[in-house]
Amino acid sequence: MAAFNRKLPAALLALAGVGLPCAHALGAAPAPTAGPILLDAQSSELDLKTNNVYFRKVRIAQGANSVTADQGQATREALGSSGFDNSLWVFRGNVKITMQGGLLTADEAQVNFTKKLLAKAVAHGKPAEFEQHLEKTGKTAHGHADDIDYDASKGLVRLTKNAWITDGDNEVRGESLKYNVIAQSIIADAAEQNSQRVHIIITPTTTPNKP
Repeated sequence: MAAFNRKLPAALLALAGVGLPCAHALGAAPAPTAGPILLDAQSSELDLKTNNVYFRKVRIAQGANSVTADQGQATREALGSSGFDNSLWVFRGNVKITMQGGLLTADEAQVNFTKKLLAKAVAHGKPAEFEQHLEKTGKTAHGHADDIDYDASKGLVRLTKNAWITDGDNEVRGESLKYNVIAQSIIADAAEQNSQRVHIIITPTTTPNKP
C-alpha cells in the first residue's frame, strides 16, 4: 500500500458549488447550497492493487453538514473533480453524520454521493442511532436500531432490527420503523414487522394543580 499525500490538492479539498443537503434536520434534499466541500484527514494511503484510498480520522464537510469517522474509504476516482457526482464512500469507527438539526451515529456507514449531494446513507451499529430536534415541542426525537437507512431525497429514516423511536413523550418499538424527518412522524407498516407486533408506550401529559 503506497503512502498518499497527506495534504490533498486544493482542487479536491474545495469543490466549488458542491452541496450536501442543507435540510431541516435530517430532511429531504433542497436545492444545493453554495460553498465548497472540504475533506480533511490525519493521514491517507493509496492501495495501488485495489485503487482505493484510505483516510484516517477523516472529515468531509460543507457548512454545518459533515461526515466524520476513524476511517474513510473510496476509490481513487471518487477524489476527482466529478467524484462526488456518483461515488460510494465507506466509513468505519465512530461514524457521525451531522446535518442541521440532526445527527446519525453508527459503527459503520456506506454513503452515496449523487450529483454532488449526499443522497443516501446505510448505517450499521450495536446500535446505530439518530436524533432530531423537534421545533414544535422543543424536545428531541431519538431512534436506534441495528441498521438505519437514511434516504435524503425523501427525508426518510428507516430503522430495522430492534427498532425503537421516541418523540420525547411516547415510545414505539418494532422490527421495522420509519421516521419522516420533514413531517416529524413515525410510521410502522404492518407488512414490515415479520409477524412481530408493534409496541407503543404513551406517556400521558399532566398539568400541574392550580393552588
